[in-house]
Amino acid sequence: MKKTKIILGIGALAIAGFFMVAADHIDAPAVASGTADITDFYAFQAQDPDNVVFIANVQGLLSPSATASAAFDENVLIEFNIDTTGDNVEDLVIQAIPRDGKMYFFGPTAPGSVGLNSSVETMGKKSSVDISVYGSPATISSNERMRFFAGPRDDPFFMDFAQYGEIIAGNATSFNMPGSDTFAGTNVMSIVVEVPKQLIGGSGTINTWVEAKTKQ
Repeated sequence: MKKTKIILGIGALAIAGFFMVAADHIDAPAVASGTADITDFYAFQAQDPDNVVFIANVQGLLSPSATASAAFDENVLIEFNIDTTGDNVEDLVIQAIPRDGKMYFFGPTAPGSVGLNSSVETMGKKSSVDISVYGSPATISSNERMRFFAGPRDDPFFMDFAQYGEIIAGNATSFNMPGSDTFAGTNVMSIVVEVPKQLIGGSGTINTWVEAKTKQ
């Protein structure tokens, strides 16, 4: 699970340049491969200042050859959780689940249950997008000012693991500038949702996190 806090604001100047990220490319064995492994979670203001973008990246460290055959697991639900009241309990969710070459989205909507277990919120707003194919132009769909993407992307996270190891070992005290990008040339599978702020709290502060939930 990746979690962060975002101040929505009312106008563009309130959160101009805002960007939050949580990342983890090495997970426990139970989720170390496949769609259940969340590598990054991003939340930031869209080019339209009235909108917010949520991005969940999964299946990290895909080589170009592996990316061509990479696919979202139809037994894994990716859930963007949004807390609008500050109690760290989700008040709204946006769910993404793949089926037959499409990514289906439900929400934002109030969840029927909170916590570790979820049901697909089929009564919420329903949208979909064709899952983009590696090496082909990105497919983006829109529905009532919301926009969606699902498919392979270049891994955007920069980390110099070799220098990190040197720091941990006591052989260095800081990272090099710019350093060496351990993730250069690798890809991830991305799920992107752009949503109007008015649908997720309007203004003020939200807590947001993303979870991967496997079908039981």
